[in-house]
Amino acid sequence: MTDLSQIVKAYDVRGVVPTQWDETLAELFGAAFAEITGADAIVTGHDMRPSSPGLSRAFARGAAARGADVTEIGLCSTDELYFASGALGLPGAMFTASHNPARYNGIKMCRAGAAPVGQDTGLAEIRALVERWSDEGAPEPVAASGSVTQRDVLGDYAAHLRGLVDLSGIRPLKVVVDAGNGMGGHTVPTVFEGLPLELDAMYFELDGSFPNHEANPLDPKNIVDLQARVRERGADLGLAFDGDADRCFVVDENGDPVSPSAITALVAARELAKHPGGTVIHNLITSWSVPEVVKENGGAPVRTRVGHSFIKEEMAKTGAIFGGEHSAHYYFRDFWNADTGMLAAMHVLAALGGQQGPLSQLVAQYDRYAASGEINSTVDDQTGRLAAIKAAYQGRDGVTLDELDGLTITADDWWFNVRASNTEPLLRLNVEARDRATADRVRDEALGIIRA
Repeated sequence: MTDLSQIVKAYDVRGVVPTQWDETLAELFGAAFAEITGADAIVTGHDMRPSSPGLSRAFARGAAARGADVTEIGLCSTDELYFASGALGLPGAMFTASHNPARYNGIKMCRAGAAPVGQDTGLAEIRALVERWSDEGAPEPVAASGSVTQRDVLGDYAAHLRGLVDLSGIRPLKVVVDAGNGMGGHTVPTVFEGLPLELDAMYFELDGSFPNHEANPLDPKNIVDLQARVRERGADLGLAFDGDADRCFVVDENGDPVSPSAITALVAARELAKHPGGTVIHNLITSWSVPEVVKENGGAPVRTRVGHSFIKEEMAKTGAIFGGEHSAHYYFRDFWNADTGMLAAMHVLAALGGQQGPLSQLVAQYDRYAASGEINSTVDDQTGRLAAIKAAYQGRDGVTLDELDGLTITADDWWFNVRASNTEPLLRLNVEARDRATADRVRDEALGIIRA
């Protein structure tokens, strides 16, 4: 029997093309997506990876064979696909492997209004149907197959974002943007056009082989070029987008990285000024500063698991106005609860351009603790290593454990979380403490157990 466990993850499809999946499977996924959502129309988009257009077309064929009309928006960022799903009221599928290496590709799926499709919200059923059809053969096409048409929504996407954050009145800013040869090179010029921004564009050529660096700004080595350019040009800030441009990372005028938790706190304060008393979602690896700032600004913080489908579900449940993850995913009620790095970047530009100080000074109030950043360790036995950590800390005085997502160990002056990656044989460690020496000590102890 066909087993898709290697490519169907907690909240998307992700794997190596063509060894783990190909256009034949993509066509079955399209048919199953139409079947499980019951949709008579869907929207699709894809990134710049060489395999993306073919996979996207195959998915469209499969959906059309089940009677669904398909609107293809073509090259787009993931948040542009979410915009199309929200604005058109259609289920959507985005073909991208985000920040993964060039040989990977994947599908991020959503229901109408950009509502998440994860293991508990349709993805398990889609997988089961694809596995069955892989073994038994695809069903006969329905009598009236759907149409496949093309539509450009980039201008509408940009107009929607600019309607949410007004940048027309800010002081002129010099901003360096590193698109990493990903989809930010497609969206940034249109969104920023005509604004009081002097744009210095880096790696805007769409190239799914990522010739300059991996499109994963969470890894410090991938923002070195951006940091150097900001310093060299005397820019006010730098922005780095990942491959599908749904995440945005920020560096200040000194080229120093700004913690995504600090960006979460900054944006939360701005959203709470618009929506007093609102709920703000933060995942469990964001800084202590995030719930503190939310409370200081009259909001209600809610802690949740890591991952976009979990955040979106919690936002829908609570009516939250905003949500942030330490991986630099930012979610907005005004954007169908979906994540958009571009809108977060615009909030940063508005906050910076609305006052005279440098970005480092502006974000200092939101960056209060010493953090390790995410440290990945390749392990053979994720479950066994997590159990070893739990055994090492359980019962210690003044220490609490919770297993909302992986394992979180908390003391008065530090905490750390260890989680298994959904897509790779890794354990991810995040540590935070009230001072650098404590953060380093806790980090080294935890890594000693993980890598034993």
